[in-house]
Amino acid sequence: MGPGEKASSRDLRLAEELGELAARAGWIVLTGGRDTGVMRAALRGAKRVEGSLTVGVLPGRDPGDASPLADVAIATGMGEARNVVNVLSSDVVVACGTGGPGTASEAALALKAGKPLVLLAPSPEAAAFFPGLGAARVAETAAAAVEIAERERPRRGRPRRRAP
Repeated sequence: MGPGEKASSRDLRLAEELGELAARAGWIVLTGGRDTGVMRAALRGAKRVEGSLTVGVLPGRDPGDASPLADVAIATGMGEARNVVNVLSSDVVVACGTGGPGTASEAALALKAGKPLVLLAPSPEAAAFFPGLGAARVAETAAAAVEIAERERPRRGRPRRRAP
């Protein structure tokens, strides 16, 4: 999860690395699905891995609005309320670039839903605020975020999807 048009170059770099590392771990990479910002960067990183699966949960009604890097596009017609779908459909939420209201809402929803939350290189304000609300973890690198996510994600008894 992270900013679209207002993503910094650091956010984009970290999101791309995160997407690749998550896909290498055999995870499905789910984003907000649009072809911009952290969403596009995470999908681009995941698609570097042969056999990866990417999902985009879109705010609008048209699946054609999804990034071409999303293997599965879910059109919700819910606007920003689709953040609930993003969070509840995720085993772990990683917020990359937590300075904007959309990303902050996803982080708050993750805590409210009891989902593991990792803040990847958060703003100082987010690093101070979110861990005080619940079990948010802070990571300064994409590799550390994946390590935390691996430890924190729920075990369901179903096999993980493995990339070749």
